[in-house]
Amino acid sequence: MNLYNLRKINPILYYKLKTMYRRFYLKQFRKKNIVELQEYDAELYKSRVGKKLDWNHLNTYTEKMQWEKMFNSDPRKIICSDKYLVREWVKEKIGEEYLIPNIGVWDRASEIDFADLPQQFVLKTNCGSGDIILVRDKRKLSPRQIREYKAKLDYYLHFDFGCAQCELHYSHIQPKIIAEKLLEYDGGWDLPDYKFLCFDGEVKYCWVDLGRYHKHRRNVYDLNWNLQDWNQKDYGNYPKPIDKPDNFDEMVNIAKTLSVGFAHVRVDLYNLDGKIYFGEMTFTNGSGFERIYPDEADLMLGNLWKIGC
Repeated sequence: MNLYNLRKINPILYYKLKTMYRRFYLKQFRKKNIVELQEYDAELYKSRVGKKLDWNHLNTYTEKMQWEKMFNSDPRKIICSDKYLVREWVKEKIGEEYLIPNIGVWDRASEIDFADLPQQFVLKTNCGSGDIILVRDKRKLSPRQIREYKAKLDYYLHFDFGCAQCELHYSHIQPKIIAEKLLEYDGGWDLPDYKFLCFDGEVKYCWVDLGRYHKHRRNVYDLNWNLQDWNQKDYGNYPKPIDKPDNFDEMVNIAKTLSVGFAHVRVDLYNLDGKIYFGEMTFTNGSGFERIYPDEADLMLGNLWKIGC
């Protein structure tokens, strides 16, 4: 039986076995020196993007992302990438009113008492991606589901996202589990996620993600809300027009404030009934392994990014 089938039959055992394998993988990965890491990352880039990586000639956005991952050791990246510690950063920069209310934080999944949590909430780690657990009605959770959720969270606590795709700054984050208020949205698909691409403290583009947990779609806009003819990976555009938020200028100013001092960062915001919430800050978007289409757009974005090499 392969792991995929085991996940459907016994997800608790699946995550426990994955955690054991992950520990072994991390032990091997952490033995690599910088040259070996570059070689490994170049192999991943070739397999994901389909192009050979020349470390001496980094021109496109996805190419420069590889340098960012390996050689930009700015300690602020660790704080701002930590979904828990960044809250204090955001509070100081733009104010606490933009933060999604926090419910709890734990070092281990075994510490979580679901009885103490509200009926609706979000669980995730502070150091990973793709590990979000949405609970819309706690009363519908069975004891087995709760054990499964805890096993999944324990797995992601041991995942070390920094080693997964050579995003080395993530390896310096102290793993934790956090619970936040669930932002309810009645627009049909998942809550729109506004992601602002910022270069040297200036916002250049905003892409809007919809259907993250169903059928992921993305529209890319300039600051005049003109739909762009480029995109990332194979997301494709949302089939219906997306209205520009009435307080879009405020969102742009927030992203600009948070991005000051960084050559490049993606600032993610939510906008629920006119109320703006901070999502996260990402310095290694898609790890640079999600191809930008067409290639001219990859180069255009790369020209906006002045890396320190």
